[in-house]
Amino acid sequence: MRPISPIGVVRGGRQQVHEDGWGAVVSRIELDPAVFDASATSGLDDYSHVEVIFAFHLATRTCTATQHPRGNTDWPLSGILAQRAPNRPNHLGVSVCALAAVDGLTLTVHGLDAVEGSPVLDVKPYLPEFAPRGEVRGPAWSGELMRDYF
Repeated sequence: MRPISPIGVVRGGRQQVHEDGWGAVVSRIELDPAVFDASATSGLDDYSHVEVIFAFHLATRTCTATQHPRGNTDWPLSGILAQRAPNRPNHLGVSVCALAAVDGLTLTVHGLDAVEGSPVLDVKPYLPEFAPRGEVRGPAWSGELMRDYF
């Protein structure tokens, strides 16, 4: 496997991690001109949303078993792969966010739940054809957790 390296960085938005209220966050993804030709974003502005894969670079713990989501003991112990917590083994985050503007190798996005300085590993246009087909379900605790997330 080829090593994975950052292709850009998150700028602006939040300076620190807060668990909720990401919907109003506006940030920029500055793509690395040493990685990309200026034409790499050509056509991206035709899309309303992008999927961003980034590193939780401030995460200091790793979980490989179970934990209470957000440490809330009112919610059941759940395996790390049944959560979207930052303390997963590779500290990777994935977020679908609104694409507000494309200016060369700078993307302005709304609702990206990554903080200032987060390394960006990839950006993909959001295609509704890749959205789940059929009913989508999850546990009750996840609905409570996400109530104020965006």
